[in-house]
Amino acid sequence: MMEQLCKVIFACMAYLVSSVSYAADPEVNTQNPYAMVESVANKTFARFHQDIDIIKANPDHLKVIVSDELMPYVDYKYAAYKVMGSYLRQSTPDQRDRFAEAFKTYLIATYAQAFTEYTNQKVEFAPARSFADEKMVDVNVQIIEQGRPPIKLQFRVRRLKDDSWKAFDLVAEGVSLLSSKSAEISNLIRQNGIDSVIEELLTHTSNHISLGKLETKL
Repeated sequence: MMEQLCKVIFACMAYLVSSVSYAADPEVNTQNPYAMVESVANKTFARFHQDIDIIKANPDHLKVIVSDELMPYVDYKYAAYKVMGSYLRQSTPDQRDRFAEAFKTYLIATYAQAFTEYTNQKVEFAPARSFADEKMVDVNVQIIEQGRPPIKLQFRVRRLKDDSWKAFDLVAEGVSLLSSKSAEISNLIRQNGIDSVIEELLTHTSNHISLGKLETKL
């Protein structure tokens, strides 16, 4: 489920960047959640096109791109704690720190692999709303593909203490990425313990990126 949702993210972002100049390096406005989502998409895919020859030679470079361009705007620690659920309070500070870092690298690897699946589709952003008094905002998106029903997405972002915003979840057709992953992680922690789950996340991270369908397009 998580990998499928990630593919949808990148399909969306790919279209957004298809009409911008790759030479541009727009500043990301982290004070505006709606502007932030679009700017991060543009910067991430601009880097993709800039580094295309490096990716051909070393697909794992996609992890570098995701780490550099996308992850600074993802509140991975908050997401990791949400995924841990009730086991958060049962963990030690060291376990929480290691789990958060392992979850971050897991996201990087998962997003990098999903990067290879994107296709250009029509994307419609709902108009931005006032967020002056909000602590969390949903950036609503529809992905339109000919011959298929529209895919409804919500990028969930939260306000930090310094009034900047970061993304922490994706809801696709009513299914929350965090909620679905939380159920899986909670079950694994209950069966094998937190330390074992941390190792499993790190093992996933060590897998090499396979270009798959993308290789035929490069």
